[in-house]
Amino acid sequence: MDIQTSPNPVARARELGAEIVAAADEIERTRRIPEALLERLHASRLFRMLLPRAAGGDETEPTIYVAAIEELARHDASIAWNVFVANSSCLIAAYLEPAANHAVFADPRSFVAWGPPNASRARAVDRGYLLTGKWDFASGCRQARWMGAHCHVLEADGALRLNRFGRPTVRTLLFPAGEATLLDTWRTIGLRGTASDSYSVNELFVFETFSSTREDPTLRRERGPLYAFTMQGLYAVGVAGVGFGIARAMLSEFIALASRKAPRGLARLADNAVVQADVARAEARLCSARAYLIETLSTIYANAGSAVPIEVADRARVRLACTNAIHAAAEVADFAYKGAGVDAIFPGSQFERRFRDMHTLSQQIQARGAHFESVGQILLGVPPEEFL
Repeated sequence: MDIQTSPNPVARARELGAEIVAAADEIERTRRIPEALLERLHASRLFRMLLPRAAGGDETEPTIYVAAIEELARHDASIAWNVFVANSSCLIAAYLEPAANHAVFADPRSFVAWGPPNASRARAVDRGYLLTGKWDFASGCRQARWMGAHCHVLEADGALRLNRFGRPTVRTLLFPAGEATLLDTWRTIGLRGTASDSYSVNELFVFETFSSTREDPTLRRERGPLYAFTMQGLYAVGVAGVGFGIARAMLSEFIALASRKAPRGLARLADNAVVQADVARAEARLCSARAYLIETLSTIYANAGSAVPIEVADRARVRLACTNAIHAAAEVADFAYKGAGVDAIFPGSQFERRFRDMHTLSQQIQARGAHFESVGQILLGVPPEEFL
């Protein structure tokens, strides 16, 4: 089946598996996606799974989306990470005017890269904003056609613009990638191929049309159930998908290793009762976390309204399922790495790079244990001050 016409994004991701594996060493070494593979990814439309149909996207259901990201991550976590981040930034299209969406996304090879919010500010001027600042962790910025900047806004009188909750608003400004200065800062132990570099702009004018805010889902223009989810919630879904793929690949490799490895003076690992039980526990941990996330997403998506965003209780369910998924994936990856013994410690092994990738992922904000506290507060009727 032609990768461009396969109706199922999971199948399209699977068809790219061999090419991704073949390019993995180059991706790791150069911290870049090879151009030929990048073209195949664009042809697969996997960068456009969460983009609204009105903007030329596929508006994919969350459960299918997470499975496609998982499939990519089985082969290379950096590819999966860049695809999920590009899809996460696509969600801003649900808040933009049609003319802005056409300018940004009409090119089928276009997607947006950005870094997380920081202390940067934009000055409100006639018809738009003047933007100055530096942002980090811009995954995919080396392939992006457009960049984004999340910032506070200074009004003409110097006051900070406030949102409807009475807090300083965080506005997202979009501009062509060529307007930004990219800084080669991404030199990490894992997820090297994401090229999550820094970037800066100085006194850059951005039209009001190319700006919006992702902090308030009531402002969305797209009414499909996908966009009833918060952007932060769907971002966490993507991280969970990458974690699942890494963990599944490592567990599969350990099972294959256990069937042939016999430590000195002992029987095969596969014949050891402790190993047998631990493999079963790891399988149950990973599968139960995945089933919990899929069930949560499918139920909420099926009941999502077209007019209002999902309620705080459902946002908490998404957050809890995603955090649990990420932690479960890290636990299974750790089991596979430790169980493999010295076979896991050499560069180029089936475990070493994935271990580094997992433990780079686990440092990301979506994996922090404080999410359990926030969800617990909601479950106990003591909602936190802010929850997305």
